[in-house]
Amino acid sequence: MSPFLSEFIGTAILIIFGNGVVSNVVLKDTKGNNGGWIVIAFGWAMAVFVAAYVAAPSSGAHLNPAVTLSLAVAGKFDWVHVFPYIVAQILGAMAGSFGVWLSYKDHFKATEDHGLVQACFCTAPAVSNPVNNFITECLATFVFMLSILFIVAPTTSLGALDALPVALLVLAIGLSLGGPTGYAINPARDLGPRIMHQLLPLSHKGDSGWAYSWIPVLGPITGAALAALVFGWL
Repeated sequence: MSPFLSEFIGTAILIIFGNGVVSNVVLKDTKGNNGGWIVIAFGWAMAVFVAAYVAAPSSGAHLNPAVTLSLAVAGKFDWVHVFPYIVAQILGAMAGSFGVWLSYKDHFKATEDHGLVQACFCTAPAVSNPVNNFITECLATFVFMLSILFIVAPTTSLGALDALPVALLVLAIGLSLGGPTGYAINPARDLGPRIMHQLLPLSHKGDSGWAYSWIPVLGPITGAALAALVFGWL
């Protein structure tokens, strides 16, 4: 499997499971309705585990533009491959989000709360404060990426056996730093589904939150780049 296809499929799996668990918890009349934050955090961790395990042999399982850029900054990934990886990740996230919509189509129709519908696609702050929201995403991704660099060092990308510790890392971040912003820590995870929220014929769509959308993109990129620089100094 080509690295491009691997990143596409891996990111699609990540979003199908990740946004799938969010939809199961927040949408009306689902079997998992009101399952709570721990269910969401655990579901996202398992999404990372499966997606990373699938994509690791062919592409190194970046599945995240912030990871790709950070590895390039750290000198562990060729810059020539950065743009194709990011395109594959965003397209994969869009495809995965489309799959979630297909599965929960009736529940999207039944859920009238615009915020809950949007939450099944992309992140939004619990308290809107752009500076603090940016710092939160930056810090969460800094911790995420710095930890990954130690987990995978001295190799250039994830191997299949690294999938479990990375999944546990995502679980820890969700439980500890996920409250303020929903812990995007991945520009593709947020941007791809946000585009699908804009495009899909949702009955109770509301706003797609574009005024906030720069934070889950630039925050993770900044945090991941800082992590690569700090790792290089250690």
